[in-house]
Amino acid sequence: QVQLVEIGGGLVQAGGSLRLSCAASGRTVNNYPMGWFRQAPGKEREFAAAVSWNGGRTAYADSVKGRFTISRDNAKNTIYLQMNTLKPEDTAVYYCALGRYTYGLESSRPGEYDYWGQGTQVTVSS
Repeated sequence: QVQLVEIGGGLVQAGGSLRLSCAASGRTVNNYPMGWFRQAPGKEREFAAAVSWNGGRTAYADSVKGRFTISRDNAKNTIYLQMNTLKPEDTAVYYCALGRYTYGLESSRPGEYDYWGQGTQVTVSS
């Protein structure tokens, strides 16, 4: 059974930065794509960013492109989300997720992910 644990959320002013981490345990995740999704109050969960199994390819939602950077350290079984120039509309619970298929694509679709973390709250004040 895979467990994903996110840390790094918090309260930050608009224009600030945060770095989220997601550590996987239970098995190695080196051969799987991973992603970050977010859910704001009253809204559906939405895609933020994804990274291929070896970190060579990334994908971003238009709303975060140029401000967020996803990366991974397979030696540590961990992925990261560096968030810069944060806006109040980035306020949400952020979830990391493990892709379903080995060597699969860095998908934006939640259905392509099998395991999810418990989430970490990010609040951006104006």
